[in-house]
Amino acid sequence: MITGDGTWLDNPVISQGMWPATQETLLMTLLATVFTLIGGLPLGVLLHVTAPSGLRPAATLNRVLGAVVNVGRSLPFLILMIAIIPFTRFVVGTSAGWQAAVVPLTLGAIPFYARLVETSLREVSSGKVEAAQMMGATDGQTIRQVLVAEAAPGIVAGLTTTVIALVSYTAMAGAVGGGGLGATAMSYGYNRFQSDVMIVAVVLLVVIVQLVQMTGDFVVRRIDHR
Repeated sequence: MITGDGTWLDNPVISQGMWPATQETLLMTLLATVFTLIGGLPLGVLLHVTAPSGLRPAATLNRVLGAVVNVGRSLPFLILMIAIIPFTRFVVGTSAGWQAAVVPLTLGAIPFYARLVETSLREVSSGKVEAAQMMGATDGQTIRQVLVAEAAPGIVAGLTTTVIALVSYTAMAGAVGGGGLGATAMSYGYNRFQSDVMIVAVVLLVVIVQLVQMTGDFVVRRIDHR
């Protein structure tokens, strides 16, 4: 275990422990992002398609999905993380470590991202959808080639916002055994009053968020042809 003697670069927590902690934060964020995209994008599309003005209105299904998403969005992350500990253990075999944190991170982010996807799809002109249908496009083709294609900038911007939220969630996960920069900041910066560790952890989190935002903005500019 790193003792944390010394300060700044003479502190082993900073010189030896920060990079592994940063890797854990990046891995948590990356895996949760992938799973969130896999689950959140179809869910957002389904919410839009089954809405009263959607391609295939289904009031009951839409209300059920909306209620599930709203419940998922309303739970504070720490409460969600604690509440699903049995499920997390079932999935990954443990409730501690960065691998376990991916489960609540994903479950917390999917409903959040689904709503952002739904909002982006609502911005697509109904005229373009009707034109595609008049040309004989199937529902699947209309969804892929019109709705998702036209809403792509908003969908990517929503994913960027979600990833940034995930980074902040990883810090909270670290406070209760999730690993990463949050765990390092809590264990050494807060519990042991090592302000240098806390400052470095915060700076690294800010850098990660800035890189995510810059990357997201770049992708949006490249795919937005409006």
